[in-house]
Amino acid sequence: MSLAEQMGNIGSEVDRAVGWMKKNNKEYADNAFIRALELLDLTVADARWSRGRKELARVREIIKDVFWGDNEYNIPMEWFQKYFFQFALSARRGR
Repeated sequence: MSLAEQMGNIGSEVDRAVGWMKKNNKEYADNAFIRALELLDLTVADARWSRGRKELARVREIIKDVFWGDNEYNIPMEWFQKYFFQFALSARRGR
């Protein structure tokens, strides 16, 4: 997969997590969030994306802070939807 496709997949899980949080279903939100982190970790570990590791690691840090931390960065959950949507668009254009 391209980086855009992988980030789009991560974004899908983040979007699910946000949706479940809005529906007050913490269990499903956590499950989607865990899947997003697993995909993000695999992307960070992929040698093809070594130049972007810093940004990927920062995104992971911010996601964890918003969903499971104190949201020290003061970022709304919807920000992630906008961030990852750009990758999904790019992946679709690349097909």
